[in-house]
Amino acid sequence: MAKTGPLEFIQQVRQEASKVTWTTRNETFVTTVMVFIMVALASVFILLVDQVLGTAVKFFLGLGS
Repeated sequence: MAKTGPLEFIQQVRQEASKVTWTTRNETFVTTVMVFIMVALASVFILLVDQVLGTAVKFFLGLGS
């Protein structure tokens, strides 16, 4: 395999980077907001499931009295 010099490597990296489709500022903002919303919803869901399961375990094991 032929060796690549540092200058040629940098040139190749620039060529490949120019082929990338970069997201717009608006797309990045909307995606970030959606991630935060999904994390919040998942957190609430896990909290509710944990509370229900914890209450059920305490009830069935008689630890709630």
